[in-house]
Amino acid sequence: MTPAKQSRHALGIACGVGAGALWGIVFLGPKMLSGFSPVELSAGRYLAYGLAAVLLIAPIWKRLSGRVTRADWTALFWLSLAGNIVYFLFLVVAIQKAGIAVASLIVGLVPVSASLFGRSADSLRLRELIGPLALILAGVAAINIDLFSHGGGPDATTFDLILGVVCAVAALLSWTAYAVYNARHLKAHPHFTSNEWSLLTGLVTGFQALFLIPAFFIGPQHGIGAFPMFWGVVTVTAIGASVIGNALWNGASRMLPMSLSGQLIVFETLFALLYGFVLEHRGPRPFEIAAVVLLMSGVLWSAHRHRAVPAAAH
Repeated sequence: MTPAKQSRHALGIACGVGAGALWGIVFLGPKMLSGFSPVELSAGRYLAYGLAAVLLIAPIWKRLSGRVTRADWTALFWLSLAGNIVYFLFLVVAIQKAGIAVASLIVGLVPVSASLFGRSADSLRLRELIGPLALILAGVAAINIDLFSHGGGPDATTFDLILGVVCAVAALLSWTAYAVYNARHLKAHPHFTSNEWSLLTGLVTGFQALFLIPAFFIGPQHGIGAFPMFWGVVTVTAIGASVIGNALWNGASRMLPMSLSGQLIVFETLFALLYGFVLEHRGPRPFEIAAVVLLMSGVLWSAHRHRAVPAAAH
């Protein structure tokens, strides 16, 4: 690998880690705003994302709009729906109905599913990924063993549990589809920067979120005092995770093969775990430490193997 490609490789990994750090805050919102429904949380987060995108894209719209083709708008519509609205709705329902343990066990398989389903010509051979992927799976298992061992299992009816599991699987499939097809579209259409594509995604997602507004007028109503906290949390989530996090992820997707960038999604799990420790004012337990070590080892092993790939393969 040439020095220029090594630098690009390192920058891509840094972007993936940064995206994971920002995406990790997504898991705090439903816990902090448990009185709001999944649809309300989705509407609030993505309305804020859309508004932020409008403000940020306005100064560059004149030079940007001419480059957006009908194919781009179509891709943006489906990617926004799968990777934002649908994924987050299913994730919140899974957490609320089946519990964090079951939801994280299933959705935590995204690095594996994205690496396997997103294989391309610049990916390593599958047998070279078995070791790193096995460590990542072991890390996900360790996190969930800890959750179940310390009362993290779902306290729900059988129907709620089944619904939660179905929604977690749906969230996994939705985000896998987004990760794979977003990366492919960016590489096939290099006429946008990662930030421009993130802002365009925000515009489309914000438009889609308008159709969720009726959720605020259906079901239990909230007191005025609940909304400052609500809008504060969803705005921080929208700007941090959606605007900046998505831009960093787009950069990682463009600079790295999917077999590696897909595995970098594990940093979302790691940072969510770290933020949880801070929120709960405690340190990690033995199985949680084991999970962090296994997940990090899997990603670093994979990164090392990708660096060893001949330059012609990248």
